[in-house]
Amino acid sequence: MNIDACFQLGFIVKTHGIKGQVVAFFDVDYPEDYEDLESVFLEQQGRLVPFFIDAMEPQQKGRFIIKFEDVTTLEQAEKLRNSALYLPLDELPELEEDQFYFHEVIGYIVVDENHGELGTVKEFYDMPQQQLMAMDYLDQEMLIPVMDEILLRADHEAKKLHVSLPEGLLEVYTQPSTPDDADEDAEEEK
Repeated sequence: MNIDACFQLGFIVKTHGIKGQVVAFFDVDYPEDYEDLESVFLEQQGRLVPFFIDAMEPQQKGRFIIKFEDVTTLEQAEKLRNSALYLPLDELPELEEDQFYFHEVIGYIVVDENHGELGTVKEFYDMPQQQLMAMDYLDQEMLIPVMDEILLRADHEAKKLHVSLPEGLLEVYTQPSTPDDADEDAEEEK
């Protein structure tokens, strides 16, 4: 399985007990959608390796205790710690018509309702306080908060992501810094 044909479901947090069980965190909106998995792919030395599930017990907050086939000792389970868990893209749940997965819009042209075409979606960042979309704009990275009222809809046919940027956000990236700004920054560092 190729990593480009998969999405990251989560990762293995730690071992559990002495019989080869692990605790996995599913970093998805609805972890309960994945309670009946038969197998997952684990990233091992840059490759995706299939692991078959003997038993899986849901815990709280997206955590599961998993017992994999052929992993029967604490030592074997310890080698899996921090491994990323992947599933094929075709196992993603169906979305409503106006929804999209982040990986689907990478490379799309960002179109603001007031400013028109701005740049290209580069990446999404999962920050502690909120998610951010990175866009190439005027040869620099521009960060846009991921919120329903900002990211309006994706046009998959035209490969465009329609947005409504908050007032003043674009200006933050277009205002040239003045010598006074540099002096103020230097003063603040002292």
